Amino acid sequence: MAAVEIDIRAIASGGDGVGSLPDGRTVFVPRTAPGDRVLLRNVRAHARMARASVATIVSPGPGRVEPPCPHYVRDQCGSCQLMHISAEVQHEVKARVAGDALRRIGKRDVNDPTITAAPQALGYRSKVTLAVRGNRIGYHVLGRPDEVFDVRRCLIAESRVQELIDGMRAARRHLPTDTTRLVLQRDRNNGLHITVRTATTQVWSGARALHADMARQGLTVTVWWHPEDGAPRAMAGSDDPWPAMVFEQVHPAMGNLVRVDAVAALGALAGRHAWDLYAGVGDTTALLIGAGATVDSVERDRRAVAAAERAGSAGAVRHTGAAESVVRDLRPPDVIITNPPRTGMAGEVVAAIAATAVQRIAYISCDPATLARDVAR
Repeated sequence: MAAVEIDIRAIASGGDGVGSLPDGRTVFVPRTAPGDRVLLRNVRAHARMARASVATIVSPGPGRVEPPCPHYVRDQCGSCQLMHISAEVQHEVKARVAGDALRRIGKRDVNDPTITAAPQALGYRSKVTLAVRGNRIGYHVLGRPDEVFDVRRCLIAESRVQELIDGMRAARRHLPTDTTRLVLQRDRNNGLHITVRTATTQVWSGARALHADMARQGLTVTVWWHPEDGAPRAMAGSDDPWPAMVFEQVHPAMGNLVRVDAVAALGALAGRHAWDLYAGVGDTTALLIGAGATVDSVERDRRAVAAAERAGSAGAVRHTGAAESVVRDLRPPDVIITNPPRTGMAGEVVAAIAATAVQRIAYISCDPATLARDVAR
């Protein structure tokens, strides 16, 4: 295909810019911003759409900025998608993506939502997952999942997690030869964790050496080994299965803000009964109880339920099991809060909710498309 110049009119949900080819087909172009005029290269045309890369930015859009992270441009880091776009325009993009999903998939006549800025735009992640290839520990190169670059400084990682990144770069010799990923995490109690993911179940004998090496660097950690198709196990340090192996929001401050807002959206709760579906370690359950509600708290991860029970919020009836297996046996609710995984709620859960007489449901979602799908059901 001959050289093509296009204008970028929007950003898609995955972060790619959206434009049109001369033949009318929609084309998706990563690392572009609304209002950019770009010269394309490597155009891959499909029946109804195309994908391409940027050869040259002919003229930048008003929201384009210099990315703060050197890895973003130099190494084409594939882990962040919007660092070349200003915070203000990012908020507009995200509002449009959510609103479009609710209108197009959810069949709802709604405006784009108002975006609440995160307390921190950088240095917030309490957990990162790094790829390991040979001597390289880092992230995948954009569009090339088989290539990994060595990360030096991750600007979205909080300082303690960055210390783990630095420590692992110095201690990588202790890793098994079949290591595929490292999960580095600070838990809510400020404990540090290193989870080594391997491609096989071949016994790893270097965990204690890794633990000792990190200690020499001033880092007290728990080292975990998670073989492919196997269960994670603590190899050095604490053997408590929580909290490293339990799901938690990677932006703790934003997670807290979302939970508080979701509970507030339910209105007055004193004397009312709530369902807390996909309850995790019980943070939202505790907020509901604190507001005066009684709660049926549902979570399938036994480790998370055990952690919630240790926190000891009286007033909750805890149910361990898949929401779709439990929900029809619960006491009728006055309000519902649900926080499902990215895949959204099971159809049985949606049907059970629809069969109730509740007037208010708070749905916490990390994927506008599955949220909209559930709303439309």
